[in-house]
Amino acid sequence: MEFKPLEQSRIADMADLWNQEWAGTFPMRERLLLQNVFEDRNLLNSGSWMAIDPATNRLLGFVTAKVWQDHESGMAFDDDAGWIQALVVDREARGRGIGGELLARAESALREKKVGRIVLGNDFYRRFFPGVPTENPDAKRWFERRGYTAFERSHDLLNEYEEAGSIERPEADGATFRLARPEDRDNLLAFMKRCFPGRWEYQTRYYWERGGTGREFVVLEKDGGEIIGFCRLNDDQSPILAQNIYWAPLFADKMGGIGPLGIDERFRGYRYGLSIVQAAIAELRERGVRSIVIDATPYVDFYGKLGYRPWRAYWPMHRIL
Repeated sequence: MEFKPLEQSRIADMADLWNQEWAGTFPMRERLLLQNVFEDRNLLNSGSWMAIDPATNRLLGFVTAKVWQDHESGMAFDDDAGWIQALVVDREARGRGIGGELLARAESALREKKVGRIVLGNDFYRRFFPGVPTENPDAKRWFERRGYTAFERSHDLLNEYEEAGSIERPEADGATFRLARPEDRDNLLAFMKRCFPGRWEYQTRYYWERGGTGREFVVLEKDGGEIIGFCRLNDDQSPILAQNIYWAPLFADKMGGIGPLGIDERFRGYRYGLSIVQAAIAELRERGVRSIVIDATPYVDFYGKLGYRPWRAYWPMHRIL
């Protein structure tokens, strides 16, 4: 067995290896691998490896590790976490120590970066999963034997509407829901920096950098023009493959995604949160979307009020170093 640094030239092999295991549940696309692995400035090259059969040059496994290092963003991230974004081994090659060796190499590189804990999935933005999928309990047990601890599950929620069409848009006292526009860029970024610094601010910056026009944000605007809330929505025309539309190939009809969302804490308690989700749903429905996913949330009862039910579940896991 040969272990080599991960190479973008093997991206097609990576997608094929992933889909041998997960095509019917989490279908991988090369575009998603490119976006989430090789285009992410937080990818830790020294911790990202592939296992190659020297006789056939066949890819038998790979691991991708990340640590915050996107200093070009102008942001600072104070958490001491590092991430194992993905660890995949060919089913026929398991039991030969490949997974253990890949994990050890990723952990060693993260230790050299002085991280205090290693998180499985849930990397800073371009993650594949928010934890270990519950469809793979063997993986959970495998990581537990190596010192990782699981926490309360998070869920992806799904609602499938019977037919395309519009639904009534909500109203909010003293405020207005509308789609963001290109000229809202600076105001929306300022809102994120003030109310939701960190991941959501970073995601929003990246959105505009990738050519976003505003159509992926419903904003809540107070009388007078101040942005006091937002809800992200995504569909097949979005410039970024966001978490809630990763698995769109599973759906025969047009699908979309909702989240995250947030309301300025000064204006909480007015039911704006549920209403802004309804506004985002209404927008996607008018675009012809019939299946909508809300990803990685513990708030099953909250979204259940709108007919959303658990679809996928994950165990968040980490290891303290």
